[in-house]
Amino acid sequence: MQRYKILHRTYYNFPAEVRLQPHALRLRPREGHDLRIESSSLIISPEASVRWQRDMEDNSIAIASFVSPARQLSIESEIIISQFNEGPLHFLVADYAVDFPFTYTPDEQVVLLPYVIMAFPESISVLADLVAKVWQAGEPIQTVVLLQRLIAHINRSLSYTIRDEPGVQTPQNTLSKQLGSCRDFAYLFMEITRSLGLASRFVSGYLNAEPSSTDFGATHAWAEVYLPGVGWKGFDPTSGLIVGPNHIAVAVARLPDSVPPVAGSYIGPPGATLDVGVWVTALA
Repeated sequence: MQRYKILHRTYYNFPAEVRLQPHALRLRPREGHDLRIESSSLIISPEASVRWQRDMEDNSIAIASFVSPARQLSIESEIIISQFNEGPLHFLVADYAVDFPFTYTPDEQVVLLPYVIMAFPESISVLADLVAKVWQAGEPIQTVVLLQRLIAHINRSLSYTIRDEPGVQTPQNTLSKQLGSCRDFAYLFMEITRSLGLASRFVSGYLNAEPSSTDFGATHAWAEVYLPGVGWKGFDPTSGLIVGPNHIAVAVARLPDSVPPVAGSYIGPPGATLDVGVWVTALA
């Protein structure tokens, strides 16, 4: 078991007093048998009333509503968690899904259909060319081995960059540029797996990483693939690794644009600036 403290600070500065509309905050990690929240605090200025809800993906969302006008919006979330995902390779895939290709059961297909549909079906031939670099159709291969080859190929063949601008590149753009951020790599991997008939979804969260020349920062994105007998299993194409104890999932979605950490609007003059700081610290 590993304990982490996550400090996430967000500041919006406005050119004049503005009226803040309700904001949706996705800052609370997803709890389960592999993660437990020990304590959490959420400090918002100006004062806001907060109500909690869960969306269709069972993500925990805080809806902050404001009364007073403001020239700055500050949001500070501090959370301490216990992480139990210490053996990311210790899992057993159901017998019928060990080798690729396989077919989901009828019950699985009903639930997983939205996660199998490609967002860019016109790119299937380009993605097939990429898959052919790591696996030839007809070659015997285990499903997990194929997925590991794909994330390793993305990690080796594409260059990582930090992109502060909002939004996610299309998989075609990422391949044409040979460049992308963690969310771009996750989306590319999702489209590849969907082109192979596998269900996948986007994950946003935090990463505890040692500082380096290719430091991803403490906010991170990766993807999960549904493996029968295992459930949703995380794969990180930015690092080329299966998701482990240093990954802390906050929100999942069928599409990456659906789960920003902070989303909202205001009424007032344009020209707002954003400053974000995130720190993930391993505790003894």
